[in-house]
This record gives sequence, C-alpha cells and structure tokens, in this order.
Amino acid sequence: MDNTPIRLPNRSRKGYYMLGAGLLCAIAVTVAGCSGGGKQDPFAGVGSPLWDESKGPIPKGGGRRHLGKPYEVAGQKFHPRHDPGYDRQGVASWYGPKFHKRMTSNGEWFDMEQLTAAHTTMELPSYAKVTNLKNGRTVIVRVNDRGPFVNDRIIDLSKRAADELGFRAQGKAPARVQYIGPAPLKDPDYGHLAAMNQEMERGTPLNQMIASADLRNGRYGSEAPSYAAASITGNATATIAPVAGAGEVYFVQVAAFADPSNADRARADLSDIGHVLVESATGSYGPVYRVRVGPLANPSDAEAALNAVRARGHSDALVKIASY
Repeated sequence: MDNTPIRLPNRSRKGYYMLGAGLLCAIAVTVAGCSGGGKQDPFAGVGSPLWDESKGPIPKGGGRRHLGKPYEVAGQKFHPRHDPGYDRQGVASWYGPKFHKRMTSNGEWFDMEQLTAAHTTMELPSYAKVTNLKNGRTVIVRVNDRGPFVNDRIIDLSKRAADELGFRAQGKAPARVQYIGPAPLKDPDYGHLAAMNQEMERGTPLNQMIASADLRNGRYGSEAPSYAAASITGNATATIAPVAGAGEVYFVQVAAFADPSNADRARADLSDIGHVLVESATGSYGPVYRVRVGPLANPSDAEAALNAVRARGHSDALVKIASY
C-alpha cells in the first residue's frame, strides 16, 4: 500500500463531503485501485453523502456552478480554470457501483447509468466530447465531478459512458477529450444532454452544439439565458467592449419580425455567416420572431459576424451576451 500523505485543501467537514464521488475515487486509487477493477477500495462508502432512495429516483442535474481553487492530491497540484480551448489526449477510466448515488463535487448525485464524468479542472457542470481513440466511438458527457488523479488519466467516465465508448471491460482506453461549453444546471430528464448527443450524431460543429440542442430540447432546455449589457451601436467597425465571463457566449441580434416568413427569409439569407436562431416571443401587438446569429465564442468572432450581418442590410444589428 502506498503510504504517501494525501494533502487536501483546507475546508470544513461539510466542504470535505463536497469533494464528491470522483475525488474519493481518485484518492482511493492511490491506495487500492478504482474503476473497473476487482480490488477492494477502503474509501468506498465514506465521506460523500448517499442519496436517500426513500425520496425517489436519483435526481438528474441540479447542483451548483463550481470551479474551485487550486488543490493538491497525492503530491499532484491541480488548477481548475475556464479553458474553452481544452482539447487533450490521455487515458480515460471509469467509475461505477462503489460511488453510485454519492454526491458529486458540485452537489449533484452520481448515477452510473447516466452519461456523466469527472475531470480535474473543468468548470462544473460542463459538456465534453470524449472519443475512444482505439475504436473511434464518441459520446457527449456532462462533467459534474472531480477526478481522476492517477498517472496519465484525463477523465473518469460513468459506467454507461464507458459502455457507450466500448471499453468498460478493459477498464481504461486512450481518449481525446474536447471541452464544448457550460451545461445547464437544470436538466431534470437529461433531455438537453440527449439533444447534445443527437447534435453530435448530426455532425453539428462543437461551437454550435449547445444552441442547436437548446432548440431541439425546447427553447433553452430548462434555463432561459439572461442578457448582460452588450449593445453595439454606431458603424460596423465599432469595437466590442463587454467581455464574456465563464459560461457566457456572444450572439448577434439581427432583427425582430411580426411575419414569421420574413424571419425565415432572414435566416436563410444569413445561414452562410453562422448558426442562425429564430425565436418566438410576445410583443406589444402580438407574437414577434427574433433572429440571432450565434453562439459565438469571443469578441473577434462576434465583431466579424456583426459586420457581415450589417453588410446584408441589417444596419440596426447589435451584439449581446448570453449567460447559461
């Protein structure tokens, strides 16, 4: 047994509970192994709260948005951060029965039969695309826990996700992990997660998946975005001052139409610029149909799209920031 001291962040007993199933698994693996193996795990069943089955099925989604401070486990230091360009290769492992129904690092409940995962530094909850580099199979997972912390492992998947990628029997596999964006907190039936996987199967680009899944699963799944102040006025060369924070993306608001056929024409005209959304809303004199281009990841993309939209005759177009 490895007796190397395990240094955890300073936190209260309640904070220790919030380390979650993935982190407990990671600590345990330094002692006896975890995920897909037959070894006994002395940490299983302690520390993290267990879902009370008398309350009904394990909830889906919920929890809180969480990034966290830098921390150290078994001599390794980890620095959680918003990293929209995250795209790395390493080893994927999985965790299941020993941590089933335990609380995750962001306060959700781990269900090994759902498409979820643990990651050492990603913001929680997030969406990530995982590819098994051995067989080419892919899946979109909801990252809602911390871990793994072993050698070259970069993601710890639920049992079901490991099944989808075809490596559960082997315990681990070479994988590519790509960050997609923030996942909605409220996804009670994991309908939005299912819609994300449908978009992947349709070949939707990663930077358009969330917006497309929003439409497929109902306007914004279970969370309507809130808009920050981000109006752009003046000529088409205006610079964009607002800076999107974690979990925020840019959209170009084109126009609002009373006639849905006009909105459809605008959508068709702008489709070569980027992903175009048409949303219905209630105006002062009846329904209106708003046309937007996005989501766009950064100010440069937003400004380029704004210029292109205005060049098509929509001189009143402006940029807004949507926060999920």
